[in-house]
Amino acid sequence: MQMNTPPRSTIRLTRRGRAALIAAGAVVAATAVAVPLLSVEGGGGAAERPTSLVIPEGWRARQVYEAVDKALALPAGSTKKSLAKADLMLPADAEGNPEGYLFPATYPLKEKASPESLLAFMVETANKKFNGGQVTAGAQRNAMNVYQAVTIASIIQAEAATEEDMGKVSRVVFNRLERGMPLQMDSTINYALNRSTLDTTVDDTKLDSPYNSYRRMGLPPTPIANPGEAAMRAAVNPAEGDWLYFVTVKPGDTRFTANYQEHLGNVAEFNANRQKASASAAPPSTTG
Repeated sequence: MQMNTPPRSTIRLTRRGRAALIAAGAVVAATAVAVPLLSVEGGGGAAERPTSLVIPEGWRARQVYEAVDKALALPAGSTKKSLAKADLMLPADAEGNPEGYLFPATYPLKEKASPESLLAFMVETANKKFNGGQVTAGAQRNAMNVYQAVTIASIIQAEAATEEDMGKVSRVVFNRLERGMPLQMDSTINYALNRSTLDTTVDDTKLDSPYNSYRRMGLPPTPIANPGEAAMRAAVNPAEGDWLYFVTVKPGDTRFTANYQEHLGNVAEFNANRQKASASAAPPSTTG
């Protein structure tokens, strides 16, 4: 039997596959891990120019722009402004927005490197990775174009706790789309609000934005990050399954299910684990 979407005030899918019950308008989630902006390889002192720039999987375009500015010692905002004159080979659906096509990799910083040349190199790399026969065929097999596949891959990159989970997260996305259910991914709200928090309030889910996958049906209008190859493979080759919900109960234990009540039980276990972790981490109380 086709399952209806549970009440939005009751359950949601969250970034990195962690779902939690909303209590008092908010939910406590795990702490995000920061990633360094720059990689200096083969370099010496702190003042020496880096020889390469590492773009991690899952970075947003904004983060890439900031990293390029720092790598080239340019004023903040320079790389974003360079988009107006950069000749980027983007698909028509992108409408000039390179989000999703700034491919995660290590890029050499040549002496005459410019924001335009670096961004063009990233987009060229993405096109080589994304426009191969297997990706194109996989997109067609799933009744979508490559740009839509990149959009799904960006959600997978943001939501999957591990590479092993990516195929299952992909299937959850497809199952929800096919059933006319909203995706209800907190990662899309975070993108709209230009943040990376794992805490999402009820008010956040009411945000008037095309990236609010609680209120808007279907995919967001653009990718929400720059996915890597594993996420892209998962986007065009979703695992087989009927899953509609998933929750990382504890590290290494992400559970997928099509049964809402079973999911609630998993969420309860997740919450219990977090309460135990918080209690054990709390400093001992002192009394006078």
